[in-house]
Amino acid sequence: MKSDLDSLMQSHAFDALLVFGPGDHNPAMMYLTGGGHFTGELLKPRGQPPVLFCRAMERDEAAKTGLPTKLVDDYRPTELLKQFGGDSLKAATARFQQMLSDYGVTRGRVAVYGRVEIGGTFALLNALQAAMPDLTFVGEVGNTMLMEAQLTKDETEIARIRKMGQITTAVVAQVADFITAHKTHNEVLIKPDGTPLTIGEVKARINLWLAERGAENPEGTIFAIGRDAAIPHSSGDPAQVLKLGQTIVFDIYPCEQGGGYYYDFTRTWCLGYAPDAALAQYEQVRAVFDTLMGELRLDAPFKNYQERTCELFEAQGHTTIRQQPATQQGYVHSVGHGVGLNIHERPWSGVTAGEADILAAGSVFTIEPGLYYPEQGIGVRLEDTLWMRADGVAERLADYPYDLVLPMRSL
Repeated sequence: MKSDLDSLMQSHAFDALLVFGPGDHNPAMMYLTGGGHFTGELLKPRGQPPVLFCRAMERDEAAKTGLPTKLVDDYRPTELLKQFGGDSLKAATARFQQMLSDYGVTRGRVAVYGRVEIGGTFALLNALQAAMPDLTFVGEVGNTMLMEAQLTKDETEIARIRKMGQITTAVVAQVADFITAHKTHNEVLIKPDGTPLTIGEVKARINLWLAERGAENPEGTIFAIGRDAAIPHSSGDPAQVLKLGQTIVFDIYPCEQGGGYYYDFTRTWCLGYAPDAALAQYEQVRAVFDTLMGELRLDAPFKNYQERTCELFEAQGHTTIRQQPATQQGYVHSVGHGVGLNIHERPWSGVTAGEADILAAGSVFTIEPGLYYPEQGIGVRLEDTLWMRADGVAERLADYPYDLVLPMRSL
């Protein structure tokens, strides 16, 4: 949690954090500021509150974060540019050198985060390193210190994710109502004008309905049918038409407007009826899903549930990535991941999972077993997002039915 930040900085030997970029759609900046319509830099020396550097035109937006703010204009950027003969890199280096010095960051290790254009930032950090040799600027890969802090959420964060779950399931229900209201011809869903309903048209409705509820869809949506449903990250062909009796994998993972907290949710549907093979695979996935949900335990290593998932699917006769890491059919992915300001974050359950990737109190994570058989045109996945409470209960943050078959109201 954010309250652990100084102790985590101590354990990682970081003397300061430096975050670049906008307040929105920038997880590190969003985490430390709450987001907003501004672009700037945030500096947090260890043991001190963060300070947010912003442009004068964005001062009111920056002030809404509640953090101490400092105007970039106070560092005379125009005068510095003239002083260095129009060399913008030298002017920016001088400004940052003064900013860091003003807050006592002149030696030690500085962790760097943010979402920015990489070329200019790389040049600036190289120049700063040369100008301030007692500082070391550190870029982390993979399990970063901030990702470690974000592994557990406080009550405010849980409430925001829960609200996104309510929005997500409301939109899913709206999608189900929309598609089942269509008439069919030769098992193809037909619009009132007589043309087939396509995946692209469904996705357009999804984006609209999310926006109407104050959410957005920056990572897209998986709404895939038939063979595409059997390719786990196939988002679905926008031109493909919806047909009865084919499996549809509907994986939706929207976030708050501005790139805030995400929710992750999947259901598998067949419209009208389910062929025997699809029903059999669905029942097997549902059995694994239900078993896992009943076995979740506080502080358990998340990777244990990946092993358990492979064990259960193998007992049903399916190939898993434990047996064949490169398999493209059967069970082909990890069973879950953390969710927060990133759609995928710690705790991990797959090959990158470490000893610290546990179902800790305050963690938010998905459980999402699935089976995929492209040659059969069948893909099945079920997914809920859960919060591990301090009392050891893994609570679904939004409820929604698990029905495979959606009856068509026109039939």
